[in-house]
Parts: sequence; C-alpha cells; structure tokens
Amino acid sequence: MSRPSTYDAIVIGAGPAGSSVALTLARHGWSVAIVEKRAFPRRKVCGEYISASNLVLLDRLEIGDAWRMNAGPEIRRVGFFSGETCVEAPMPDAKYLPSAKDAFGRALGRDVLDALLLQAAQSAGAAILQPCRAVAIDRDGDMQRVRIQARDENSGDETTTLRAPVIVAAHGSWEPGPLPSQFEKISRPSDLLGFKAHFTGSSLAPDLMPLLASPGGYGGMVLADHGRLSISCCIRRDMLARLRRNRSSGHDGPTQDGNVSAAEAVFRHLMASCRGVSDALDGARLDGRWLAAGPIRPGIRACYEQDIFRVGNAAGESHPIIAEGISMALQSGWLLARELAGASSGREGREAAGRRYQAAWRGLFSTRVYAAAAIARVALGPAGPALMAGAVRNFPQALTLGAHMSGKTRPVPGLT
Repeated sequence: MSRPSTYDAIVIGAGPAGSSVALTLARHGWSVAIVEKRAFPRRKVCGEYISASNLVLLDRLEIGDAWRMNAGPEIRRVGFFSGETCVEAPMPDAKYLPSAKDAFGRALGRDVLDALLLQAAQSAGAAILQPCRAVAIDRDGDMQRVRIQARDENSGDETTTLRAPVIVAAHGSWEPGPLPSQFEKISRPSDLLGFKAHFTGSSLAPDLMPLLASPGGYGGMVLADHGRLSISCCIRRDMLARLRRNRSSGHDGPTQDGNVSAAEAVFRHLMASCRGVSDALDGARLDGRWLAAGPIRPGIRACYEQDIFRVGNAAGESHPIIAEGISMALQSGWLLARELAGASSGREGREAAGRRYQAAWRGLFSTRVYAAAAIARVALGPAGPALMAGAVRNFPQALTLGAHMSGKTRPVPGLT
C-alpha cells in the first residue's frame, strides 16, 4: 500500500448515498474505491424508514429482493403523538409502482441496509477500503489525491494515497473533519442533536409510523426488521442541557449519583411528554444501546465544487421530521451516477455533469427541504406541540397530505 492507486472515482463514505453511487458507477465500467471509516455492520442515528418511491431504485441496485425479505411490515398509516393526543391517518400509497404490493414503505435497520448495499457494490467491482479514514484531499494536475489512514492492530496507523479525477463526498454532515467537503464544528444552543435506539417487545401497531412532538424536539418511531422498534428523535441542545440539570437536581425524580446521561434524559422526556410513546414502550426492552450524533445541519449546499461531488447529507439535508433521509441519500447517489456515467471525458465534462446533477438534485429535493424546515419551525416553537396537536385533531388528513408533500409518493427520475 506504499504506492498510490488510481481509480476513476473515490467515494468517501459507505452509507446509502455512497454505496448507491459507487455501485451504479461500477456497473457502468468505472473503477471505484469506497473509503469507509467504520467496520460493518454498524448502527446509525437514523429513522430507518424507506419510502415506497425507492423500491424501483432498490431493484435497479439489485438489492430489492433482499430488502423485501428483511424489512419490517408495510407502513399504511401515519400518526401524531404529543401529550395525550394520538391521531392517525392513511399513508398515501405510491400508485405508480409496478406492483401493488410495493405501494407502501417499510423500515430496515441501517446495520442491515448498509451492509446489503456495500456487498452489492463490492460484487459490482468496487474496491472497499474499510475501516479507513480519509484525512486529506489535494489537487494533482487533472487528478486529485486522497490520503487515507487504515488502523492496523500490529503496526498502528498505515497511510496510503489514492488518486482519481472524481471525488464523491458521501460522509454525511454531522461530523467535522479536515476535508474541504466537511464542515467546521460550531456549538450553538439551538443545535439539534440526534438520538436513536431499538426496542423489542413494543406494542406499536405494526403498520403505523407516528410523528412525535415534545417540548424542544421532535421524533418518530416505526417497526423495523426482526421485530425491532426503531425510535429516533432530535432535541435542541439548550433543552437537553435543561433536562439533564433538572434530572440531576431531582426535579424530575430522585437520581442515584446526579450523573444523568443525555440518552436517559431524552428518553424520559419522550416518555413523559408523549402518552403514545409510553404506551408503545410499556414492557419493551432496549435492544443494544442508545446512539447519539449531531448536530444536524439542515439546508441545501453546493452539490459540486472543484471535482468534489456531494451526495446524501453532504449535498443537502432536510429536517428528519419528514422521515426522508434515506430516500434522499439513495436517490442523490443515483442522480449523480447517472450524470457522471453519461458525461464526456475531461474536466469540462465533469463540470457540465456537476451542473446537471445540481439542477436535478434541487428539482427533486428542494421542496421537501423547505417543507421540512417549515414544519420543524412550528414543532420547535414554544407552543409548537400544542398547536400541531390541535391541528391534527381537527384535520387528521393533514398527516396524509404532509406525507405526500414530503416526497413519499414522488417517483425517482429515470426509473419509471
């Protein structure tokens, strides 16, 4: 590994966005390397729901059958849990899909989904460098050099250099780092921090996915694979600090040593502020541990800059209140691969592909990003949960309409 290795494209990150673009490019004859810092399988902070609009894409990626075999039950109802309010409405179905049995989305744990996608990319010919961390990107004429570090138990960190004209940033937006496509770490009271856990033995209706609204945050839960309930939420940093102080001082009940974990504070907050959550988790058992990440960085970013293409959250991120994160990751990878595979050679061809990709990305995703921001703004306001509860009690169909507007029934371009 002392000599540089040259590829047509280097993809940094092996989540749904990175694996989908690498897999598609490899099937178009590109030599592709995927650099992934974690060993798989691994769990991620993620709502884990995948809309029905992605099923044609999953089939194109040749993991559709495996996804159907492993994913949880069809989600036919969307709900809203806040305080004593528990409201349900029909989930809109994707009627344009070839099979009626695929008209509704389902949930699959990221530990399973990401492994399926990465295995498919490897089978298509992509080189998998895992666990390896990309630590620098430098221009090298018409190429770019990516310096990566691999951890060896015997010799420590081993550094090597890869070269490619195309770099795909698929590393998400939550973790700061040294790469030009990563973001500076800034801590603000209004930051939203993400939490996620799996439970077994829950009583949540298997076809229901409720939105959870609580003071200072929002979340969702859904029945995923192997009977696991996936619950995820975002909460403001200042609200989390307040909850932990209150728990430590005994305002919400006695504590043994005054040290209250963030996950415990968030979980107790959800249980106390959403009857639907406490009912669904009554007698349920935590499967694994709580995960935390963030802060999230909602917004639309540049999809292409100086031969670095962004996919997934690196390109743009909606508030997870609309449960479209995996959909946007998979579909952005597909959009980019489609443009790159058809691009003319040379830097001018790549730049033209970058412009087309950015236009396609914004045409497909910008509406849901703005809609999610508007909904989240209401939910996070001082009276947000009460306002939303009153609205959905009087007009339950708003839940169906919201699911439709979030893109859950919108077909993926080039696949229908």
